[in-house]
Amino acid sequence: MSPKPEPHLGTVLVVDDALDTLRMLCDALANEGYTVLVARDGLQALDRLSLILPDAILLDAVMPGLSGFETCRKIKAHEVWCKIPVIFMTGLSETADVVAGFDAGGVDYVVKPVRIEEVLARLATHLRNAWGTRPRLNLAALTPRETEVLSWLAKGKTNRDIAEILGLSHRTVNKHLEHIFEKLGVETRAAAAALASRAVLA
Repeated sequence: MSPKPEPHLGTVLVVDDALDTLRMLCDALANEGYTVLVARDGLQALDRLSLILPDAILLDAVMPGLSGFETCRKIKAHEVWCKIPVIFMTGLSETADVVAGFDAGGVDYVVKPVRIEEVLARLATHLRNAWGTRPRLNLAALTPRETEVLSWLAKGKTNRDIAEILGLSHRTVNKHLEHIFEKLGVETRAAAAALASRAVLA
């Protein structure tokens, strides 16, 4: 059996236009206990990322339309997605192709046909590394009320929802969010929510 990442298996986005490979990987990941998301091309992968943040991405390098390399560059240029480890899977085995994968921001490169046990072992290792380097939120810098607001924000609640839940005015919630963004060093709701949900709380 492959080593298991800690503290939980997590969510993996698999991006591949080859249906057989996609099914094989999805079955293996699901059997290991991962939550699996699927995309058939680069643009669909970016759409998936706009809805949910996986813990890792298995990405085919050669796909119609947006290539895996270009998809990875877009992911790494995004303020929220950039910390997600990307593992390339491809039949391209030349040194230049491997280098291109790392240059695009990949953390690993697996040559097809993939060996499931190898993919699972590499994935577990990169997930452990990613979790070990997650930023720690300094909750001491936030007031109790700001912590509450951030918690509801991370759960996907709107400003109106948060105001109703906490019995605050919409303006007060906005002011709390301004302070939270400043203290966390982020500029958007998405970045704050991602940091809160993915970071290890201090």
